[in-house]
Amino acid sequence: MTQEKFSVESSITNLWDKLDGWLDTIILKLPNVAVAILVLVVFYFIAKGLKKLSHKVLFRKMSDESIKQVLSKLVYAIVLLIGFFIALGVMQLDKVLTSVLAGAGVMGLAIGFALQGTLSNTVSGFMLSFQPKVRIGDFIEAQGKKGYVEEIDLRTVTIRQPDNDYVMIPNKIFVENPFTNYSWTERSRVSVSCGVGYEDDLQKVEDLVVKLLSENFEQDEGEGVEFFYTEFGDSSINFITRFWIHSEKPKPKLEAQHKAIKLIRKGFDEAGVNIPFPIRTLDFGKNKLRMEPQDEAPKKNDSKTNRE
Repeated sequence: MTQEKFSVESSITNLWDKLDGWLDTIILKLPNVAVAILVLVVFYFIAKGLKKLSHKVLFRKMSDESIKQVLSKLVYAIVLLIGFFIALGVMQLDKVLTSVLAGAGVMGLAIGFALQGTLSNTVSGFMLSFQPKVRIGDFIEAQGKKGYVEEIDLRTVTIRQPDNDYVMIPNKIFVENPFTNYSWTERSRVSVSCGVGYEDDLQKVEDLVVKLLSENFEQDEGEGVEFFYTEFGDSSINFITRFWIHSEKPKPKLEAQHKAIKLIRKGFDEAGVNIPFPIRTLDFGKNKLRMEPQDEAPKKNDSKTNRE
């Protein structure tokens, strides 16, 4: 009984000794901890300042906003990493720092396998940032989504659709699939389809449409208004006309189509050109009573035989 009591008291004493030693170590390390925290705070503000400075001053000669954003974030991450290693050194955690660096390779492999998609999106984000064919503000179509490029970060491409909805497309998917950039060129071609009656003079119609569009939409050298008859329709001879406008966004194309349709309609009315519409004749079966089923003929013969 006495031996058991002695062991418990000894264990408690050893525990308190250890806690007292740890407390002394923490107290002795408090100045280092405070300095390390101060270093982290200072480097945090330095990183934010350098991020803004690099975006506005260092990378101001770069015309692509997406490249400037990615490089600014990279500067921010590097400065924070430097502050983290300095803080470890202030706390005299050299062994921890060595262990971190030694295990970085193994951890890198493990993280690489676990985050293959994320790393792939990051690499694709760098590729997009340095690719001049995609710029902030461009109107593009990708994966069936149309809209303006709002941001290109290390994970996704953010697109603002015309109805003000936002779509995020992973960088990997964006890079590996085709996309259309409507803002890459300053000139766009607009197409308008219509039809005229079979009785109209086709050459007169062609000359009239080309004249109307040429006078109202300026065509640059090498361009011009095109006119082609496409088919003999059910009630009209159909044609398509194409012309060029200055446009880097979808709205000017819609406005040009709107204006061209009004011009063609007004010109046809003044010239007496007919724009026919389909006419359908509905048969409500007025002659239905005149038709008799063939299977009723034997019945008439049978009744005659019975009377005889």
